[in-house]
Amino acid sequence: MSMTVRRMTRAATAGLVAAAALTAAAHSAEAADTLGSAAAGQGRYFGTAVAANHLGEADYAATLDREFSSVTPENEMKWDATEPSRGTFTFGSADRIVDHAQSQGMDVRGHTLVWHSQLPSWVGSLGASDLRTAMNDHINGLMGHYKGEIHSWDVVNEAFQDGGSGARRSSPFQDKLGNGFIEEAFRTARAADPAAKLCYNDYNTDGVNAKSNAVYDMVEDFKSRGVPIDCVGFQSHFNSNSPVPSDYRQNLQRFADLGVDVQITELDIEGSGSAQAANYTKVVEACLAVSRCTGMTVWGVTDKYSWRSSGTPLLFDGNYDEKPAYDAVLSALGGSGDPGGPGDPGEGTVSCTATYTRTADWNSGYNGQVTITAGGEPISSWTATVTLPAQQSVSSLWNGTPAWSGNVMTVRPSWNGTLAAGASTSFGFTVAKNGSDAAPAVGTCTAS
Repeated sequence: MSMTVRRMTRAATAGLVAAAALTAAAHSAEAADTLGSAAAGQGRYFGTAVAANHLGEADYAATLDREFSSVTPENEMKWDATEPSRGTFTFGSADRIVDHAQSQGMDVRGHTLVWHSQLPSWVGSLGASDLRTAMNDHINGLMGHYKGEIHSWDVVNEAFQDGGSGARRSSPFQDKLGNGFIEEAFRTARAADPAAKLCYNDYNTDGVNAKSNAVYDMVEDFKSRGVPIDCVGFQSHFNSNSPVPSDYRQNLQRFADLGVDVQITELDIEGSGSAQAANYTKVVEACLAVSRCTGMTVWGVTDKYSWRSSGTPLLFDGNYDEKPAYDAVLSALGGSGDPGGPGDPGEGTVSCTATYTRTADWNSGYNGQVTITAGGEPISSWTATVTLPAQQSVSSLWNGTPAWSGNVMTVRPSWNGTLAAGASTSFGFTVAKNGSDAAPAVGTCTAS
């Protein structure tokens, strides 16, 4: 979709998106015990990395929509995904994530504009003059497509070497354009979207060390010369060989003292049980102690899709059950209780079930009904997902408020959220078959 067409589409659907955002905001305020709402109470966001190809999974979408207030596309905005051949941009997968986030009232972090990895082969073959033009064209093309829609951009990613030297990493940009490519990228980005926050992002910079010192010196220089940089991202990938540094908070604070925001951008911590929970608590408490730490993003929704899945590093396990680390983060953010995640209708938690019935049928369509039944405790709100066969479409819905991501419909109550223990309510919808008579799939009901 071209930038112009995307903006026209945005204008045509502004009312729908705004209504969905208001619904999501109301849900967040009502269910004060989710990661996103608890973080908002501390003046921060709590986000996650999202993969477009998982948005059609009901429990994935439901957990994302319930818990998080910000999303970062995991791979869909990188250079190989967005400009595979020079001058030809492809935005379909990234658009799907941005559209979903906006339908839920979530912010979006853009990741990433200039990075040595996941480059299409044509970039490395360019001479210096062509590479400079291509870098600036890529920044302008990507940021221009999403102008006004991205909260923060990782403008340059991982430009420094690991180890004790603090030197720049070898890359096509560093090797052919020299040290000035980072400054040039930030200046181009500021002109492309003046409203977006512009960040430098890196890993193994979480404590005071040679690499973080080199980044610190760069940021200090940029601020002294008026180079437009607004924030520094700390990836914060931790495990037993790379634990949370003892000077983590102090390191965040020294960057904030330069006059930039700090963001925890790719958080995951390998482990399990109370030890993992304690480490997550350290990270959250460090962010809350630094006034310019504006938010935290975990690098994925569920362990089963994590890039380091064998290390079980995230807050939800493969069944979308909350882990002890989830409870620890929620508590550190000032939240309490259990919002009733997928697969977790245990004793002492709020829960609900969703059952589907076809109530009417005709050649071209049918009526469906989903009945929501509270578990052993009263509930004040519920969420259910309905995944339609690809050909079908919903023409009307009653007794619920829908939000869409592709063929996945997430429904929340319109007036009927409060249920006594064991009580039921329902919502209904009319479907155009469009050649398919298959039944929709109803995901796990979640309650608060």
